[in-house]
Amino acid sequence: MYTLVALCAIGAEKVLSNELKQLGFVLLPGGGDPSALSRPPVGRVSFRLSGEDEARGGAACLAALYRANLCLRTADRVYLQMALIPCRDFDALFTGVAAVRWHDWFKKDFKILVDKVRVHASKLSSETTIQSVVHKGIYESLGKAWKMSSLPETGSEVAIRVYMEHDAASILLDLSGMPLHRRGYRTAGGEAPIRETLASVLIQSLAWRRKTPFHDAFCGSGTIPIEAVLYAHNIAPGLGRSFALEHLVPFTTAEAKAALEEERARAASAIRTDCLVRVTGSDIDEKVLVSARGNAERACSIAGRALQTIGKDSRIPRPDFVRASFEELAAPWPEGLLLSNPPWGERLEDADSARALYSSMHRLFKDFAGWDLAFITSNTSFEDAIGRKADKRKKFKSGNLDTVFYHFSKER
Repeated sequence: MYTLVALCAIGAEKVLSNELKQLGFVLLPGGGDPSALSRPPVGRVSFRLSGEDEARGGAACLAALYRANLCLRTADRVYLQMALIPCRDFDALFTGVAAVRWHDWFKKDFKILVDKVRVHASKLSSETTIQSVVHKGIYESLGKAWKMSSLPETGSEVAIRVYMEHDAASILLDLSGMPLHRRGYRTAGGEAPIRETLASVLIQSLAWRRKTPFHDAFCGSGTIPIEAVLYAHNIAPGLGRSFALEHLVPFTTAEAKAALEEERARAASAIRTDCLVRVTGSDIDEKVLVSARGNAERACSIAGRALQTIGKDSRIPRPDFVRASFEELAAPWPEGLLLSNPPWGERLEDADSARALYSSMHRLFKDFAGWDLAFITSNTSFEDAIGRKADKRKKFKSGNLDTVFYHFSKER
């Protein structure tokens, strides 16, 4: 049984969990650690493959690992847990890591990097020492298996992450490579673009339905509208990129490669081209709108090429971007959802400028009467400035930045 771990923005665990269940994966309470059932992990969700995939085994399991990277919209990375090692001293940690059959996964020229260590409530607390011991344990295992005293380290880089919690080390192998928010369509961004994965978290947390008109009044480089289009047409976000797992030994066999191609074909077949989707965006800066249109064109072209591989020539409608300030906007339809990432204090000259902007945004409630409005910002005085209390609010932490997501339900 494979145990996997998907990382996400802090606060997005429930949204990610729902997405995993929809894809057929099985959630593991307590991060897969029976001793941690009362302590849900923060910023990550542990899961395993479906019983059907596990029963089929072999290439079917590898295809499922690929599916997690290909199809998850709200995860930042996906890891495979190689070991869960109870350890109160470094000898136990080293022995546990060295016992893993790393040679079943790694090629002889791989460069292994233990990139991050996280420690919580454990006797072993030195992150740098844990990092060193895990690294030595991996090379000890590989050296014995291949009868080599040193490894060339000239090939692909593979990353290992360690969570040391309550005297147990979870050793994780990165299956994603580049973070999953790098979909492959955005080559240019605005001043402070929102991550694609967080944009998808916001869309899904609002339970947006594709038939509902959607607008972003501060669209910048287009990330939120583009993610809405991908979601509405059921376009797998990873169709335009590759993943680190493709270099791992089990995935390099002819059977595994065929299974992965079949998984991509399945994702292409799931794209919806028969639905009405009305997604628009606006911004006052024409320069960023040029980037938005280019990003949207690449995103939809990726989906178009995927459809061509299965013999379909359908075209995905691009979101419509227009130059306009939010003061000039009028709702294009009687009802809909407005979701925006307005400029924060970090993106304006000072806090007073941000407050003045938010105060003037109050007019959106009149101009978009009958619409749900939602905004994400790091500014803690947003509600006071805009002059209205949100019906729902949710905190998210993406990277090192704390944000609050405000949802104002439409007036009935």
